[in-house]
Amino acid sequence: MDIKKPARAGTMESNDIYIMITPNQGLGINIELESIAFKQFGNQIKKVILETLNNLDIKDAHIVAKDRGALDFTIKSRVETAVYRAL
Repeated sequence: MDIKKPARAGTMESNDIYIMITPNQGLGINIELESIAFKQFGNQIKKVILETLNNLDIKDAHIVAKDRGALDFTIKSRVETAVYRAL
């Protein structure tokens, strides 16, 4: 699937994550991550984002993620919502 337009999902509330996705013009997946727990969970957050994109067959996207302590299932649902809105 191809990202057609910018889209977003989530909030900046505690225990949530804000995801913004935009087309990346054939440059692959690029993730910009800000997190209050980046040192502890930054790699895990990126892993969940990448796995979710792979499951949805997204090959090119620029992701901006601003985490406020979201759990894995919240991250997955926010990424899925942003992707479906961007199609």
